[in-house]
Amino acid sequence: MKTTIKKKTYDTDTATHLGGRYFGEFGQPDGYEEQLFAAETGQHFIYGVGGSDSPYAKPEIKLISEEQAEHWMKETV
Repeated sequence: MKTTIKKKTYDTDTATHLGGRYFGEFGQPDGYEEQLFAAETGQHFIYGVGGSDSPYAKPEIKLISEEQAEHWMKETV
């Protein structure tokens, strides 16, 4: 997925993938997944996608801080 936020482009195809986590089972309306990426600029972002009742009913890229990325990685391990 590719999106522009504040005049900067974030692309899951060109960013470095750092990890992923999954909630629920595939096909459940409230199930979703989050993938953490680092852009070439060093900015971290989460790509989320899920079912109609999930936090990511529509695929979304959201920016997070380096501290949030570190916390996310600790929760994932």
